[in-house]
Amino acid sequence: MEQLKVNENIIDFIKQQKCMSICCLNLEDLPYCFSCYYAFNSDAMQLYFKSSTDSNHVKYLNHHQKIAGTILPDKLKNLIVQGIQFEGSIILHHEADHKLASKTYHSKFPFALVMPGEVWLIEIDSIKMTDSTQGFGKKLVWKKSNNTDAVV
Repeated sequence: MEQLKVNENIIDFIKQQKCMSICCLNLEDLPYCFSCYYAFNSDAMQLYFKSSTDSNHVKYLNHHQKIAGTILPDKLKNLIVQGIQFEGSIILHHEADHKLASKTYHSKFPFALVMPGEVWLIEIDSIKMTDSTQGFGKKLVWKKSNNTDAVV
């Protein structure tokens, strides 16, 4: 897969964190959010997380694959606003090879090897990063569709 052009500040921030919140729709098309540990594949612009196949959110993700999510710093700091908002799609197990996803996830979280569940794959479509360390209100934007990024 061709390397997508993504601002290195976005890549570095996502790699440094461990938890994300994911928003999806439940079976009644109502918003539903959950938090989980994740691993990041910057070459493919994919996020991986592990969850039980009988969890409510996995049932919802099998029904509606479009998601949105956020990643905040693992340690919040007063007066420094940083975070990621992203949109993407769940790639179902029968649609892609999940061996790399599982290997990447379990390399970051080896304790998860003994936990039941499957590793799920999110293909990121767009990212907006707020990063006040680069100036108040600084936004970095990346969209997969046009393979470009921008600074706002």
